Amino acid sequence: MHDKQTNIKLVVAGLLLGILMAAMDNTIVATAMYTIVEKLGGSKQFVWVTSAYMVAVMAGTPIFGKLSDMYGRKRFFIFGLIVFLAGSALCGMANSIVELSIFRAIQGIGGGALMPIAFTIVYDVFPAEQRGKMTGLFGAVFGTSSILGPLLGAYITDYIGWEWVFYVNVPIGILSFIFITFYYKESMEHSKQKIDWTGAITLVGAVVSLMFALELGGEKYAWDSAVILGLFAAFALLFIVFLFAETKAAEPILSFKMFKDRLFASSNAVALLYGAGFIVATVYIPIFVQGVFGDSASNSGLILMPMMLGSVVGSQLGGFLTTKTSFRNIMTFSAICFVIGLFTLGTLSPDTARVLVTIYMILTGFGVGFSFSVLSMASINNFDMRQRGAATSTNSFLRSFGMTLGITIFGIIQRNSFTNKATELFGGSAAAVQGASDRNSFISQADRAKIPAEVLHKITTALSSSIAHTFLWALVPAGLALLFVFAMPGDRVKMRKNASAASGRS
Repeated sequence: MHDKQTNIKLVVAGLLLGILMAAMDNTIVATAMYTIVEKLGGSKQFVWVTSAYMVAVMAGTPIFGKLSDMYGRKRFFIFGLIVFLAGSALCGMANSIVELSIFRAIQGIGGGALMPIAFTIVYDVFPAEQRGKMTGLFGAVFGTSSILGPLLGAYITDYIGWEWVFYVNVPIGILSFIFITFYYKESMEHSKQKIDWTGAITLVGAVVSLMFALELGGEKYAWDSAVILGLFAAFALLFIVFLFAETKAAEPILSFKMFKDRLFASSNAVALLYGAGFIVATVYIPIFVQGVFGDSASNSGLILMPMMLGSVVGSQLGGFLTTKTSFRNIMTFSAICFVIGLFTLGTLSPDTARVLVTIYMILTGFGVGFSFSVLSMASINNFDMRQRGAATSTNSFLRSFGMTLGITIFGIIQRNSFTNKATELFGGSAAAVQGASDRNSFISQADRAKIPAEVLHKITTALSSSIAHTFLWALVPAGLALLFVFAMPGDRVKMRKNASAASGRS
């Protein structure tokens, strides 16, 4: 019995390390991007370094979730680890931005397998009464990773070297590989089924087309250019073909029958909307603190620490409460906190006290934290082992999709609001507004010192106003999420004490 308990702890450690590594990768790399571009060149192509990873993760997530249902969790989690580690090692050896982008796509393929399968294994291994606690722990790690990444990335870049933001994954991944390979004993028998290749190919194509359209639109190409319109058209066409293929496939990548379950459908809608709202806080709070208050950019991880702590507490509390009350009750409290948090962030100004900014961050992080544990449990609650991988991966996919949409849509809102306010403050001077629009020129403390005080005051006022305006717009997805929470049924965790016996418990 002692050996079994030890094995389970090592399996959990392996899964946590895998989630931490994959979830943290984008944020840790983002902090190092300026240094990477400086060393490798390719300032016009650096957007692909992030996009390639996100595209691969989003495209791979539902595919690997389904494959894990068909052929087993362990083999695809290990496959994801190996591919992710190979991609990480290659990234550290890249000699150009193009090479780095290709290797990041390889990383993303592995990352697409790690996160959803890890959450699913937890549901397979642990009985109902322990799932809330474990899912809360995993959700806390997932939430922490998005904020720990910038802090670790800044430290590694400043004191070790940009290559190590990739190499740091290797020891973490090797430990995860050892724990899962030797201590996770999966006993479920799997029958060979036909793979839905049409669905897989059209889904990947649709995601790639949409991601590139969102990344390039308004930046490299105008929104009404032939390139962007063509990418949106390709997305629409491929997505329609995907939807048609899924209705005909014997074993679809994404089963629409699952959406007939009200708890699954509503929890996934909430996940998408939470993703869109939370990314706004993650991106724009550091910009506000650096650009308006003048803090050092290298402390971006520390800036978000209060929100991280709030999300960890929320995730753990949410997991604990799943055995006490319904998913809907927990998420109602979560959504109310989230809405209030975003509303308070919408009141930010240059005169806002630092202690208030900290309180607003804690409240926002606390509200979002519940979703990391509760929504993944809710989405998987009513399905058996042969559907859990698809259920979890769908939830992860839609949250990531929401974040992608949020970055793009709210980025446009913030830029337009900033330009309008700067135009107003500078009396319509096009040159002054253009100079103010380059926010990197005044986030750097050294550059801020070179800007006349009166000009800097106008720029920071415009920036503050635009970010507060963006937070208020983020209330739209947060408010919609609250409505979908109300639509959730009053389901609770199904307490079956024999749940773990036949599910591959170590």
